[in-house]
Amino acid sequence: MNGEFAARQDWLGGPLGQELLAAEAELMAGALDDVFGLELLQLGCWGPPRALLSGSRTRRQTIIAEHATPGQVDLVARLTALPVQRDCVDAVLLPHTLEFDADPQAVVREVDRVLTPEGQLIVLGFRPFSLWGLRIAGSRSGFPPGLRRLLPEARIRDWLGLLGYEVVQAQPYLYTRPWERGAPHSRRMLRRGLFNPLPAGAYLLKARKRVYTMTVVRPRWRERPQVIGTLVKPTTRNRT
Repeated sequence: MNGEFAARQDWLGGPLGQELLAAEAELMAGALDDVFGLELLQLGCWGPPRALLSGSRTRRQTIIAEHATPGQVDLVARLTALPVQRDCVDAVLLPHTLEFDADPQAVVREVDRVLTPEGQLIVLGFRPFSLWGLRIAGSRSGFPPGLRRLLPEARIRDWLGLLGYEVVQAQPYLYTRPWERGAPHSRRMLRRGLFNPLPAGAYLLKARKRVYTMTVVRPRWRERPQVIGTLVKPTTRNRT
């Protein structure tokens, strides 16, 4: 098993990690409320199996990851080369997955390949310009362990825009200090209160795959009758 993966799972099992997972599970319950269909894919492990999928309304949920303990995922595979047919998945969840992968843009392209038209993509990510972002940037081993980079929400929006996606929901969350001990309540993580003025440390982006069809329009000049002098030359449309 990958050492960084094991360290990340241990961190998520600690007090701060557990509260983060509880907050994100509550957040995902609302985000998945209008996601229907046959198949939902979660790419990457993030905490216990299906910790974020309890609110899913799809018929099946499948977890694919590159590293996992036995029984934690349904399939072990490279996220940039999924063993999944094109246009057959109704929704994809990326729980901080892009921040741990060596080629996040390739993962997004692969997600686009397997999603059906009008399929939905949900991304969870940490915000660079926050206390969490500063804590992550200042950690040598990653915070959580193994985190490779921070991806601003604007960059994810740019990638999705180039692929023709429409962002339908954007929600900031994580309003607590990243060094807090004693397990902060998950509701404090999700909502900024009067006594909780900290900037959000993370974001949720939900986007829909749009497919636009081209409609062939005949040039209008082909339908105009030809004028000879002051008389109109009949065409096939007005000839009797």
